[in-house]
Amino acid sequence: MLQKFVLIVFGTTSEVSALLTFIIGALALLVDVWIAMALGVLNTMLLSEKAMLESYVERLSKVEFLATIKFILVTVIILPVLPNHEFTQFHINPFKVWQIVVIVSTLGFIGYLLEKKFGSKLGLWMSGIFGGIVSSTAVTISMGNMAKKNPSRRDSALQASLLASSVMYLRVLVLIWFINSSFLPNLWLRFILLAAVGVLLSLRISRIEMPASESEVPDLQNPFEIRPAIGFALLFVILSVITGFVKSTVGNSGLLAVSAIVGVSDIDPFILSLVQGTDGTIHIFTSAIILAMMSNTIAKGIYFWSLSRMTRKETVLKYSIYALLHIPFIVW
Repeated sequence: MLQKFVLIVFGTTSEVSALLTFIIGALALLVDVWIAMALGVLNTMLLSEKAMLESYVERLSKVEFLATIKFILVTVIILPVLPNHEFTQFHINPFKVWQIVVIVSTLGFIGYLLEKKFGSKLGLWMSGIFGGIVSSTAVTISMGNMAKKNPSRRDSALQASLLASSVMYLRVLVLIWFINSSFLPNLWLRFILLAAVGVLLSLRISRIEMPASESEVPDLQNPFEIRPAIGFALLFVILSVITGFVKSTVGNSGLLAVSAIVGVSDIDPFILSLVQGTDGTIHIFTSAIILAMMSNTIAKGIYFWSLSRMTRKETVLKYSIYALLHIPFIVW
């Protein structure tokens, strides 16, 4: 089916180009000339790189290709028509919510493609790094299962899990930079130091890494799909409402309690719900973000500990040190 689709798309190049040329001519008279010029340049570039684009599409699996096309279409159609103003007392902006979903999914998709392309060639440690861009929790569970099924790779699996956790801080830092850069002065140094701690802890586990076979690469879910995107949007809205309600009724102590609880699952929606707007309480929000990450680190340590029995002592030691080192950054 994919081959037929490719043949249909790329087998009518002349007709599509002729039609687009007519449209560009009409646009030159109806709208600003720069739009027609941009379309003409884009059309020329696509035609000149036709062979490369064909080979790239043919290398994609059917599931990845169709998922990417569907998500791009939905994003192009939905994002421009969403209202760009706030609703309810919790300041829910549909346009900004979906914009955040697009940013998170795009960053995760980059990591997903990198892990698929290079992870199996460079070893488990590289799979942990690339997988951490997608989801460090998913990588930890995958590596724990691998250590359980293949005890000879248990040390490498623990190393990859810690590296994925390290990348989490850099991934979240990039997301915060996109969403609300006013938090960066308070967070960038803490996140980089915590990422460095994870790397140092992982380096003391396994000095020699053999290339991983394709079957050993973590089975990460493609984040560039419709269902995960909608689920992320719903979770983001729910956590935004909960955060706003807790802060207005219980205060900062309640917000910190929520941070500790939310950390056992996906922390991206919670963190981004905190940084999407600020009312002058950046310091307490910063503490809540670090606390959520500390809770998430503890949860990942428990996941790996429960799956890999032969590394339980080292897992407890490494993840305990990692979690405890969050405390100075919370009170900083």
